[in-house]
Amino acid sequence: MLPRENRLKKRSAFAATYRTGKSFHRDGITLFCGRVKKDDIPTRVGFVVSKKIHKRAVKRNRIKRLMRESYRLILKETNFSPQYMSLVFTASTKLLDKNFSQVDSAIKKLVSLI
Repeated sequence: MLPRENRLKKRSAFAATYRTGKSFHRDGITLFCGRVKKDDIPTRVGFVVSKKIHKRAVKRNRIKRLMRESYRLILKETNFSPQYMSLVFTASTKLLDKNFSQVDSAIKKLVSLI
């Protein structure tokens, strides 16, 4: 589980991240980047899987768990500190049949872009 200071929770924070318009897409995951950091505050991260992806919450939550765990491992291993205040990972239907290693490689590719 991500530390509390790294979680993006408020709807307004998600909306502000989407508004910046900076995004990257790889293997069924879209990464939206917020504003550039000015202080030494931790980057907040959110994970979104829409009901359009799958109607079952179990499936949506599984995809979110896989993405969250992959990002957590990146933070733990490399002390990764992006230059943005917030990040939002959004899934597409391509992730429904992927396993952890495939999701992990997609997240690593996206993180390397920023």
